[in-house]
Amino acid sequence: MANTAHLMRRQSSRDLYAQRSLDRMEMKELRGRLVTMENGHPIHRTHVMYGATNQAFEDTSPNRRSSETPTSKASSGDDRGGFKPEGVEIERESWDSKLTFLLATVGYAVGLGNVWRFPYLAQKNGGGAFLIPYFVMLAIEGIPIFYLELAIGQRLRKGAIGVWHQVSPYLGGIGISSAVVSFNVALYYNSIIAWCLFYFAQSFQAELPWSECPKKYFSNGSYTTEPECAVSSPTQYFWYRTTLQISEDINYPETFNYKIALALIIAWILVYMCMIKGIASSGKVVYVTATFPYIVLVIFFFRGITLKGMGDGLIHLFTPKWHKILDPVVWLEAGTQIFFSLGLAFGGLIAFSSYNPVDNNCYRDAIMVSMTNCLTSMFAGIVVFSIIGFKATMVYENCLRLRNDTLLEVFGPAYKSMIFPESGQSFSVDLNGNLTNLVMPNLPECDLQKELDNTASGTGLAFIIFTEAINQFPGAQFWSVLFFLMLFTLGIDSQFGTLEGVVTSIVDMKLFPNLRKEYLTGGICLVCCLLSMAFAHGAGSYIFLLFDMYSGNIPLLIIAFCECVGIAYVYGVKRFADDIELMTGQRPGIYWLICWKYLSPLAMLSILISSFVELAMEGSGYDAWISSEGDTVRKPWPIWAILLVLVLILASVLWIPGLAICRYFGIPIIDDEERAWFPAEDLRDFHGIEPRPVSTIETLLFCTRADGTEGCCWPGCCETDDEE
Repeated sequence: MANTAHLMRRQSSRDLYAQRSLDRMEMKELRGRLVTMENGHPIHRTHVMYGATNQAFEDTSPNRRSSETPTSKASSGDDRGGFKPEGVEIERESWDSKLTFLLATVGYAVGLGNVWRFPYLAQKNGGGAFLIPYFVMLAIEGIPIFYLELAIGQRLRKGAIGVWHQVSPYLGGIGISSAVVSFNVALYYNSIIAWCLFYFAQSFQAELPWSECPKKYFSNGSYTTEPECAVSSPTQYFWYRTTLQISEDINYPETFNYKIALALIIAWILVYMCMIKGIASSGKVVYVTATFPYIVLVIFFFRGITLKGMGDGLIHLFTPKWHKILDPVVWLEAGTQIFFSLGLAFGGLIAFSSYNPVDNNCYRDAIMVSMTNCLTSMFAGIVVFSIIGFKATMVYENCLRLRNDTLLEVFGPAYKSMIFPESGQSFSVDLNGNLTNLVMPNLPECDLQKELDNTASGTGLAFIIFTEAINQFPGAQFWSVLFFLMLFTLGIDSQFGTLEGVVTSIVDMKLFPNLRKEYLTGGICLVCCLLSMAFAHGAGSYIFLLFDMYSGNIPLLIIAFCECVGIAYVYGVKRFADDIELMTGQRPGIYWLICWKYLSPLAMLSILISSFVELAMEGSGYDAWISSEGDTVRKPWPIWAILLVLVLILASVLWIPGLAICRYFGIPIIDDEERAWFPAEDLRDFHGIEPRPVSTIETLLFCTRADGTEGCCWPGCCETDDEE
C-alpha cells in the first residue's frame, strides 16, 4: 500500500476551495481505493506529491487533549478543519525531492565560516588537539539542537514563529526573535557576497590587480611605487584602498563606495531571482550552489598537495598542542564555531523542514548534514593550509634569498662561515687580507613558523592571505575566478536559508495575507538592499564588523537556550520523543533526551556567560586601517556604535519576554491558531507503534509520570486548543 503518511490531494471540484477532512468512514474508503489501485484495478488515481498536504488525515495538534478521540470535521462547520468555501490557507509548499531538501540544508549549513574561520581556529587553539573540544561540542550542542529544529519544524509544519507559538502562546517571541536576527544577519551577509562579486569581476584582467603595487606618476613623467602599498603589500592595498576605500576612523566615512554599492544591488537581485518562487526556485538553484563549492575544494586540494611547502602547512595545522585543551577559551571558541557553522536558531532549519513530508526521517538528516558540515570544515582546513604552507614557504625562501644577497654584497662569499653581531654594531672583518671596520646591516628576520602563524580569519584570510598565495600560481586568473566563485556560492545558499527564515515567518504570521509570496520576498530584498547601503562607504567595513560581532552572536545563543527550554520544560521531552517516533518509526535514544533537557541548555548558558566574561575582561574594538603606516591599529568603539549594539541585541531578544508579558495580560500579538496537520493515528498504524510503559530511567531523569505526563507547571504547558 502506498505510504499513507505521504501527502495527497483529492481530485475533485473541491480542489478549488479548502477541503473538509475525511471522517473515519471516508478514510477507510480511501485506503480501500489505494489498495485496489495497487492491485491493478482500473480506478481513479490519487496524485501523490513529496510533502504535499493531505487533507485526508485527521488534524491533531500538540495541544490536543486526546489524539484518540475521533472528530467528524465534515459535519462540524464550527471546527477549524471544516469546509470553508473561501478565504482559506493555500496548501503549503513542498520540496521537489529528498535530494533537493538535503542539498538546500547542506548549502545552508555549510558556509563561509567552514572555509575561512575553522582553519584559523584550529591552528590557533592547539591544532589537532582542537578537534577534541570541537567534536565534544558537536555531540552535546550541535547535533542535538540541529535535530531538535528539524524535528519540530517537520512536526508542526510552520515557520519559527508559528512553531513556537503552537508549542506555547507564551513562547511565540522565540520565533519573532529568530526572524529579527535572520533579517539583521541577511542585511550584512550580502556584503560578503558583493565583495566576492567584485573580486570575481576583477579576476578576468590580464594581470590580477592585486599582484603588484600600483605606480604613482609625477608631472615630469617619472613614477614611484604607491607609498601606502610599499609599506604594506599589494593584496592589502587592493583590499583596503581599492575595494573598501576605507577610512581611518568609523566616525569619518569620507567617501561613498559606488563600486561596492553596485555590487550590493547585483547581489540582492541575484538573491531575489533565486528565491522568487520560494523553495520551488531556490530548491533548483541549490543543485549548483551546494555542489559547486565541493568541486572547487577538490580541485584546490589536488592543486595544493602538489605545491612546495604543503607538508609544512598541514603539520602546522594538525600538530596537537595538548596543553591547549585545558584553556577554557578553546572550548568557548569550539562551541561558538559549531553553533554558527550549523546555522542554529536562525529559523531557517525550521522553515526548511516544515516543507518536508510528515514521515521524513529527520534524525538521519540531522546526523548526515551535521557530519557533512564538520567534515567539510576539516577538508577545507587541509586545502587552505596546504596553500598557506606554500605561501609561507615562498615568503620564507624569498626572505632567505634577500638576506643572503645582502650578506654577499657586504662580506663576499666568506659570509657563509662568519658569525655576525647584532644589527647596527660595528666590528672588524678581514676582507681579502685587509682588516675593515663595518657596521652590521639590518637583516630581514626569516622564520617559517612565524609566517605559518600569520594566518588571519574571515575576510583577512579570503581577500588578503589567500589572494597573495594565488598570485604565486601559474595561471593565477583561473584560480582566482574559481576561488571567488566558490565563496560566492558558499555565501548565497546560506543567504537563502537565512532569508527563508524571515519570509516563512511573515507568511505564517499572515501579516500580509493578500500579498503573494514573490512580492513579499521582493519587498524584503528591496528593503534590505536599501539598508545595506550603510556598508558601502569608507566606514562600511567597520559597521559590517559591528554587525558581524554582535547582531547574531549573543541573540542566537539566547534563542537557542530558550528553544531547548521550550521543548524540554514546556512541550515535554517525552511528548517530543513520541512525535519523533510517530514521524520516523524510531524513538530517539535517551542520550538525545538528556541533551535537550540538560546538556544543550547548559552548553548554551556556558557559552553565553563566557562570552560576557571575555567581553568584560578584554573589551572590544575594531582594527582601523592607517594608510601612512600600511597597517591596522586597534581603536575602541565610539558611544554611538555601542548604542547601536545594544539596539541590535535588545531588538532581537526583547520579543521573547515581551510577547509572554503581552500574552499574560491578554494582548494578542500573533494571530495563528490553526492547528498543525499531523496524522498521528495513521502514522502509528503505519509504523506499527504500540503503547509502551514509562521506564524507570525516564521517571528518574525527566520526572515522567505513569500516565506519560511530565512534571511541568510552566504557563501554556497544559493548554489545549479545545479549551475555551
